[in-house]
Amino acid sequence: MAASRLIILGVAVAAAGGAGYVAKNMMAPPPPKIVVEEKGPAIDLTDVLVLRGDVPMGGPVGEMLGWQSWPSDGLNENFITRADDPEAIEKYKGSIARVAMYSGEPLRKSKLVGEGQSFMSSILPQGYRAVATQIAADTSAGGFILPNDYVDVIMTRRSDTATATAGFVTETILKNIRVLAIDQAIQEDEEGRRVKVGQTATLELTPQQAEIITVAQQLADRLTLSLRAIVDTREKVSDEADYLVSGNGRRGTVRMIRAGTVTEEGARK
Repeated sequence: MAASRLIILGVAVAAAGGAGYVAKNMMAPPPPKIVVEEKGPAIDLTDVLVLRGDVPMGGPVGEMLGWQSWPSDGLNENFITRADDPEAIEKYKGSIARVAMYSGEPLRKSKLVGEGQSFMSSILPQGYRAVATQIAADTSAGGFILPNDYVDVIMTRRSDTATATAGFVTETILKNIRVLAIDQAIQEDEEGRRVKVGQTATLELTPQQAEIITVAQQLADRLTLSLRAIVDTREKVSDEADYLVSGNGRRGTVRMIRAGTVTEEGARK
C-alpha cells in the first residue's frame, strides 16, 4: 500500500506541476512584434527667401530677410529662391514694402516698391490718381478717418439764389472713395492709435473724379469727408457730380468759375 500511495502522490505532483506550467504560459503576454518601418521618399527642399519679422506698408525690409527650406513641390513661381538669386538678401534689404507683410511669408517682388519709383505712385491702382484735399477735425469725422478707410465727399456752398435768406446747399459729390493717406501717414502707427487729426487727406480717384473735386475745391465753402461703414464699401456707385466737369453732357463747352458761380461758354477752336 505504501508503494502505491507514493506512486499516486508522485503522479499528482507531476500533474499539478504540468497544470501550473500550462497556466503560466497562458497568462504570459505574447512576445512583442517587430515592426520594420518603411522609409518614404525624401522630400525635395528648396531655399526660399522669407521674412523674419513683420514689415508695415511703406516700411523698409531691412534685416528681416532670411532663407528657409521649402518643399519644392509647393513653390510658387513668384517666390525668390537661393538657386535662382543667391544674392537676394543683399539685393532686396533696402526695398520698401508696398503692402503690409508678415513673419514667415515668402517675399514677392510684386509687394516691393520698384527701384526709382515713389511709394505713393507704386500703390496707386492702374488708371487712378492721388489727389489731396484739406481737412480738419470737424470735416473728417472728428479725426477718426484713417488711411484705407472709405469716405463720401460732401460739398457745402452758398446758394446761388439772390435772396438774403438763401442759405447753403449741401451735396455729396463723390462716394465710396478710398483714403490713401492722412498727411504723411499711410497706415495706423505702431501703437495702434485709432485717431489722427490731420490737415490733408490724399484720396484715390479716377481722372474724372479728380476733375470733380478740383472744381469743387473752387466752388465749396467747405468739403467734408463722411466715413463709411465697412459693409458699405461694397456698394457700386453710379451717381456722382459729373455735371461739374461734363458740361451737362454737351461737348465743346468750357465751365467758368467766377466768384463761386459756374457758367458755361463755348470752347474756342
